[in-house]
Amino acid sequence: MSSPEIPKTSNAYRPLTTTVEATNEHGQHIPTPIAGEHPLTLYIDKREIVTLMTLGQAPEALALGYLRNQRLVKSIDEIAEVQVDWETNAAAITTRSALNNLDEKMQKRTVTTGCGQGTVFGDLMEEIDAIQLRNDVTLSEATLYTLLDNVRRHETIYKSAGAVHGCALADNAGSILMFIEDVGRHNAVDAIAGKMWLDRVDGSDKIFYTTGRLTSEMVIKAAQMQIPFLVSRSGLTQMGHDIAVKTGITMIGRAVNKHYLLFTGQQRFVK
Repeated sequence: MSSPEIPKTSNAYRPLTTTVEATNEHGQHIPTPIAGEHPLTLYIDKREIVTLMTLGQAPEALALGYLRNQRLVKSIDEIAEVQVDWETNAAAITTRSALNNLDEKMQKRTVTTGCGQGTVFGDLMEEIDAIQLRNDVTLSEATLYTLLDNVRRHETIYKSAGAVHGCALADNAGSILMFIEDVGRHNAVDAIAGKMWLDRVDGSDKIFYTTGRLTSEMVIKAAQMQIPFLVSRSGLTQMGHDIAVKTGITMIGRAVNKHYLLFTGQQRFVK
């Protein structure tokens, strides 16, 4: 049996930072890098879907991950091509056949607390009830500390320019498999989701790390990717906590250095 065909993708690039002049408290003029921010309009089969404001680190993966996490596309096998053109600030996604119920999915959406304005299409709670995460995998405290140290040491745009959120996918030893930054944390999550699709990575034993707060949208996206462990250096919201309990995800917040707070999914965490 032949393996599924990988979509054809562009490899669009633009500088992630630019340098401007700033004046410090001593009146000195300092060349300072700042993060990029660019509009990227997604089109599915020539139909406009959304315009995202993005750093542009992984635009093809971002487009795919957006479709995945908004549940507009069920499988990457439905996608034939993703082409990003920064001259027109557009991502053209071509499907192998017309998507079913696209109009219905786009009409029913929830505006979320994502950086900027996030939207999640479809009936959220009904789909959450169907999510089943693995309970035969564990995360040790030692592995958590290894992950946090690896994130701390990772070369990032944030260290030079600030103004971005970072997300990482790690294996069950705490090694970083993917690390993506963007001006909105939901974009960074989507780009990870898209790369997981492209690389055919199974999330069922992985750890997801984010610098952003754990809102309902963040928990839903991690659970949709079948990831059982969600870690943030920030805090969480009430609805984020409620959905984490419902999905059974192991959620850890305020994770910095040797400090963390374990909120849900204690059965998978090992001291």
